[in-house]
Amino acid sequence: MVKFLLKVQGELSNVTDLQPLDTPESPYEYTFQIECTKCRTIHDKDIQINRFEKHEISGSRGEASFVFRCKECKNEHSATITRTNESFKIEDTKPVSLLEIDARGIDFIKFIPDGKFQCVGEETNTQFNEVDLEDDEWYDVDEKTNDEVSIIDVKWSITRS
Repeated sequence: MVKFLLKVQGELSNVTDLQPLDTPESPYEYTFQIECTKCRTIHDKDIQINRFEKHEISGSRGEASFVFRCKECKNEHSATITRTNESFKIEDTKPVSLLEIDARGIDFIKFIPDGKFQCVGEETNTQFNEVDLEDDEWYDVDEKTNDEVSIIDVKWSITRS
């Protein structure tokens, strides 16, 4: 088993505590590009993983968030994802781990941020629950202060832990 960490960094302006909007009632569908570690085939479609779903692993008593059979080598692989207790804060200067991934037979190559994120106004605690980071930036206005809020230069990385 290989452990990966999904990390985020960026420049926050007037907001803090950036994290995926991910609850049992409204789960975040984490989207990745993956590669089979047996035959090194990059899967032709992006895959989505919901951390609240559990799938049976063939020939095992275990469960995983995602189970995948490679089209090329026919091997079955799996991954389980867990949210960390961290969020990206305005004062963070280094990447922050948002997700832990325990993978068997899969390399996680790229994260695609196509779900909703949330953050709060730095001084006002205004909730922003519709943060879209698909273009690696987001702009809005904090109506309590009439100040612009933004997240720019967002960078995602997947590292082995």
